[in-house]
Amino acid sequence: MSFDKRLLLPSLVIAFGMVLVLAAAWLTFSGPGAPPPSSIGGPFQLTDQNGRSITQDDLKGAPTVIFFGYTHCPDVCPTTLFEVTQLFKKLGDNAKINGAFVTVDPERDTAELLRDYLSSFDPRIRGLTGTQAQLEPMLKAYRVFARKVPGADGGPYTMDHSAIVYLMDKQMRFVGPLNIGDDDVALKELRKWM
Repeated sequence: MSFDKRLLLPSLVIAFGMVLVLAAAWLTFSGPGAPPPSSIGGPFQLTDQNGRSITQDDLKGAPTVIFFGYTHCPDVCPTTLFEVTQLFKKLGDNAKINGAFVTVDPERDTAELLRDYLSSFDPRIRGLTGTQAQLEPMLKAYRVFARKVPGADGGPYTMDHSAIVYLMDKQMRFVGPLNIGDDDVALKELRKWM
């Protein structure tokens, strides 16, 4: 079998053209400044504190800060929501940013309870709840650990859960964990994606 060298140049031109098309498609869909592809995040359909159905598409158009927790949490959850509220205030009332507090305790955290609980925090933070079956795919997609812990001496149960604050870009793509322990760093990161 012989090889015709005259076919080499057209084949290389076609191959190079395909590489350019694929690169252009990647830039079109990821955009300049887009975060690298991530396996964290994904579609969901839950209910907010006002009883409205919410999906990931409802949060697109602005960066979103997501935290998973529960209203009966004694310390980490209210502290984190307070810190997120302070960051949002420093960004200003007109800053286009979303917050989402997703319950890991749907058994107790109804929409009404979330509405009351979140009234102490920035109004841009939405509370999200649903059935356990609705929440499970989101917990898995965000790699959230959550486990019910029986209360001591028959008291109310608590929840062990991961405490990462997720920063998503305007297309709901995972950027990285938000360092809310350092306001200057967190504000710089938030402004980068606005």
